[in-house]
Amino acid sequence: LIRSRVQEVLDDLPVDQPFNWVHHVSIELTARMLATLLDFPYEQRHKLVEWSDLATSMEQANGGPSDNDRVFRGMVDMAKGLSALWHDKAARTANGERPGFDLITMLQANEDTKDLIDRPMEFLGNLVLLIVGGNDTTRNSMSGGVLALNQFPDQFEKLKANPDLIPNMVSEIIRWQTPLAYMRRVAKKDIMLNGQFIRKGDKVVMWYASGNRDERVFERADELIIDRSNARNHISFGFGVHRCMGNRLAELQLRILWEELLPRFENIEVVGEPEYVQSNFVRGIS
Repeated sequence: LIRSRVQEVLDDLPVDQPFNWVHHVSIELTARMLATLLDFPYEQRHKLVEWSDLATSMEQANGGPSDNDRVFRGMVDMAKGLSALWHDKAARTANGERPGFDLITMLQANEDTKDLIDRPMEFLGNLVLLIVGGNDTTRNSMSGGVLALNQFPDQFEKLKANPDLIPNMVSEIIRWQTPLAYMRRVAKKDIMLNGQFIRKGDKVVMWYASGNRDERVFERADELIIDRSNARNHISFGFGVHRCMGNRLAELQLRILWEELLPRFENIEVVGEPEYVQSNFVRGIS
């Protein structure tokens, strides 16, 4: 399914003329996958992208003023849409329809989450987390990969000479781009970390963007090196119990994208200056 949708999107791209990679490829592919994961109406799939963008456009995340009325209206629309999706799925299952293999069905079938709709804030928080996680990270790694290979053309030549490097390159792109800059956690106990005392209950910000450029771990960390031996040591997906549950799906989408790109296009040239998302949370390209 992923490969067929990648093929459809790439086959529709214009050749030998400029186009917006973010909109034509990155957003389109992630919208299609999100709609599939949530069993969301396919023709309305771009709603999911809009909602994801809204969730990361508030003042706390964008580092500047925000149209709070627009954000509020969008959040209301999202809450209504996701609630309707949940109720529709529940009604279809109650009427004897065979359960699907989507995330909503799984939540409704699980003992701990079957009544999630009765806990509105938890319901919305979990669904927003799934949507943002499925949109921003993969989408910005798709765009970041094209940008990186233009900034480091020798690596693009290396890739064309040896396509077997694609899986490792995917990890390196995710490290280099670091689509989400940080996450905040709460310390569970007192600890001394590198000379800094952290008390139980302190809020701690973990800067993934910094860790992925740590010269003690990654030699020439600011460079994209697609055959980097320890590329998979990146922390873009988090760590431990908090590790992103969709990490394998994200890697699979990126791998298939590049497997399908290479035979189709001899070169992909960035012809304009990239525009970045205004955010202190999402490291994205708009």
